[in-house]
Amino acid sequence: MKIVFTGGGTGGHFYPIIAVTQKVNQIIDKENILQAKLYYFSDSPYDKEMVFENGLVYEQVNAGKLRIYFSIKNFFDFFKTLAGIFSAMLKIYSIYPDVIFGKGGYASFPTLLAGRILRIPVVIHESDSAPGRVNKWAGKFAKKIAISFPEVSPYFPKENTAWTGQPVRSEIANLISKDEALKYWNLESNIPVIVILGGSQGAELINNVLIDALPKLIENFQIIHQTGVRNYKIVQKRSDVVLANNPNKSRYKSIDYLNNIQMKTAASCANIIISRAGSALFEIACWGIPSILIPFTSSNEDHAKKNAFNYARAGACSVIEEMNMTANILISEIERITNDPVTHSRMSENAKNFGKKDAATKIAQVLVDIALGHEK
Repeated sequence: MKIVFTGGGTGGHFYPIIAVTQKVNQIIDKENILQAKLYYFSDSPYDKEMVFENGLVYEQVNAGKLRIYFSIKNFFDFFKTLAGIFSAMLKIYSIYPDVIFGKGGYASFPTLLAGRILRIPVVIHESDSAPGRVNKWAGKFAKKIAISFPEVSPYFPKENTAWTGQPVRSEIANLISKDEALKYWNLESNIPVIVILGGSQGAELINNVLIDALPKLIENFQIIHQTGVRNYKIVQKRSDVVLANNPNKSRYKSIDYLNNIQMKTAASCANIIISRAGSALFEIACWGIPSILIPFTSSNEDHAKKNAFNYARAGACSVIEEMNMTANILISEIERITNDPVTHSRMSENAKNFGKKDAATKIAQVLVDIALGHEK
């Protein structure tokens, strides 16, 4: 049995692939499937260690971005993609996998096209409320299509599409006890905790507004703030100035990037999470934690905004648009949710219902079933 995974460019494409790979490996072990080989095709490994740890063989396939605006880079990326298609064709023909799993993004295009030409079964997963261009195209010939938002289903053939939810890695999906988490972060047990996730690169707007709100927030809350690697030093300097001589200064914890253990412990003690509306949305849903989402307004086809409002319609979060994001509004919304036990409990329950913790398992089983059927 041979399965090729493809996608990349961002963690939003890469980490769900890892989540599905983990479940495929569990099925391989449980069912004692012999000579199983798993491959990852992309323009970069994204995280070499994680690829290796999950038993994936990395194959580099170059790809250029598919920009919808004029750029001189389009000229060079056209030839990069063309070279990637020839490379993918040769590698797919040589390996001849039983199924290809595409997570979307420009990096998946050469491999999916090679699979289409060589008649390899294709399964795709779409994370957003509106499909990306590669998945929209691949949906026309994919054997199965998994989606995270039911609102995206009209873009794909009804008979091949299933609302599975978003695959989330097992190492962060299952939380630990709140007492353990509070001890890890050296936080007080009787004061609610706000966790702020700006993405691995951070979010400058969220950081700036939070610094303005900080003196007021730490009167009644403790804060774990992922600033982003690029923004950490400047946020640290500004927070030191704002909180100078503040008796509650220890209630604010800033960190450049939350690794798996830190993410799990932060989520385990969180009463509310503030985040962008990217892939973190699904981890928040999986944890069942009320949230405030601030969607990035310049995202491709406005997908972040659509994601945020569709999640809000499920009753799991509140949304503040960038144009309305101020310290006073943020403080008011945090207090509205955390001070009302009924609202907080309802949002938590709605988040859990949206999360679909078995997404990775369901997709993995479909991949294995198709692969074993293709072998015969």
